[in-house]
Amino acid sequence: MFRNLFLATTALAVGALSVSSATAQDWRSGFGTYNVGLLSGENEADRLRRYGCMQELMQDALGVPVELFPAADYAGVMQGLLAGQLHQAGLGPAGYAGIFLQDPDAVEPVMTSSNVDGSLGYFAVLLTRADSGIESLEDMAGKTLAYADSNSTSGYLVPRAELRLIGIEDDYFGSTGFSGGHEQGVVAVLNGQYDAAATWSSLQGEYAEGYTRGNLRRMVDNGLLNMDEIQIIWESNLIPNGPTVLRKDLPVEAKEAVLDLFLNMNVRHPECYTSVIGGDGAGYVAVEHEFYESTIALRRQEIAASR
Repeated sequence: MFRNLFLATTALAVGALSVSSATAQDWRSGFGTYNVGLLSGENEADRLRRYGCMQELMQDALGVPVELFPAADYAGVMQGLLAGQLHQAGLGPAGYAGIFLQDPDAVEPVMTSSNVDGSLGYFAVLLTRADSGIESLEDMAGKTLAYADSNSTSGYLVPRAELRLIGIEDDYFGSTGFSGGHEQGVVAVLNGQYDAAATWSSLQGEYAEGYTRGNLRRMVDNGLLNMDEIQIIWESNLIPNGPTVLRKDLPVEAKEAVLDLFLNMNVRHPECYTSVIGGDGAGYVAVEHEFYESTIALRRQEIAASR
């Protein structure tokens, strides 16, 4: 009796395992490549180098080929996600808000990166050359300002909104323009093409290192910037750290594999985690749509004001 019960139980377990394995295999069959969008903001070679280890880890975790797509601008990644050509991307809050306002069923935010102190925010900053003589917003009257990208939170949406609150519109400056990305904006300031640029930083850690995270840290690490060359003349209020988003129509098994990899990356693969986030942090943490509602409201206001 007990032997028959054991054999029956074993048969059920094997059958369940076979069904589970078949289900896991089903989503991979005919799936093709898993496509990850990389936002602009630094040069393409450095982006691909930083994310190379992530690509390998994702291929192992998903069991399908993973392709990286470094876009020329933020809109390229956003449109790729909306069209279903990309399955995943790390976005700024404004980028996610822009997608959500076009199609709330396209993607979902699943995680963000935690700062070294466990906080979940960063800052927009305006910077100038250290030798420019421009040390405050008052000194920027009639000067030129480079925004990073029209879909950037820290490089456009937040500084523009917060400056408006204190009475500074774009016509306060001699001219404004888009540099094409965060790195490009800082380089333009260093080269004298703009008097100031908007970019982002954690504003935590050592100034000389470019702080713990942000565009300045990446540029210092890549040998493109010495912090003695610049000065920060303005900083925003705290902005929610940007999300990693996944297409909502991804198979559940794929989503689970991605979450398991990223939420444990700082412990299991610390060197790759540091490379991917471009600095120091305390790991990825799960987030939901509600975390970005304030940015969505701000983006709605920006759209309404432009009509």
